[in-house]
Amino acid sequence: MTDNILVFYGSYRRDRLGIRLANYIVRSLSQRGRNPELIDAKEIGLPILDRMYKEYPKGTAPLALETLAEKIRRADGFIFVTGEYNWGPQPGLKNLTDHFLEEWFWRPAAVASYSAGRFSGVRSGTIWHGILSEMGMIVVSSTLAVGPITQTLDVNSLPIGDGGKALEQSFGRFADDLAWWTEAAREQRARRAPPY
Repeated sequence: MTDNILVFYGSYRRDRLGIRLANYIVRSLSQRGRNPELIDAKEIGLPILDRMYKEYPKGTAPLALETLAEKIRRADGFIFVTGEYNWGPQPGLKNLTDHFLEEWFWRPAAVASYSAGRFSGVRSGTIWHGILSEMGMIVVSSTLAVGPITQTLDVNSLPIGDGGKALEQSFGRFADDLAWWTEAAREQRARRAPPY
């Protein structure tokens, strides 16, 4: 069975660089036989959180929320591609994520971080582990950390230089870790309903 993986990206910046990593992940998952879909917070354009999806009476949520809720429910797993803003997560990605709760439950998630500098967004990536766990996801231990991003991926999201080689070497383990958990979670859900 092919895993349906949603790849979330949250930068709203004009000259955003992390889209290179998001596109690389989508392409690389496709090459491994997965079914990934990029979910770009900027393209979806949800407002600052006022009301969660679950707080709308059934059938009254805005179309963008309803559509995304259904995609999240159908997904086998998630990848969150995060930059680092002042040691923290991007507000666009966090805002998009916070619109939902139960829709995330009982599926695995993985975190890929990036930055323009040598720290590769790892401080934000570390914060995301706690956030996603609190939202009912199992966060895999393998991570991707890319930086400096312009020395790792070119404008077409293709690996370049030593950073690109390192990314290529680490991607397999990252993808395999997530795939193991998506299969385990899918089999467990088929065997027994979640406890809540």
